[in-house]
Amino acid sequence: MSELQTRLLSAHEKDDRKGLIALYTEAADQSNDMIERSFFLTHAFVFALEAGDMRAPLLHDRLREMGRI
Repeated sequence: MSELQTRLLSAHEKDDRKGLIALYTEAADQSNDMIERSFFLTHAFVFALEAGDMRAPLLHDRLREMGRI
């Protein structure tokens, strides 16, 4: 298991919404696969919406640029 996967699991266990937004965004930024990147960005976006986080519009824009919204 990668270090990022370990951090993601830990954030899920702690219900760390702010951390999950950052970690899923980081995972998307590290991915070279469009489907995988979309998956991670979608998760980051949903957590940002749920948390009322200021990153939600930026994540939305990234998904729209990818043709995913």
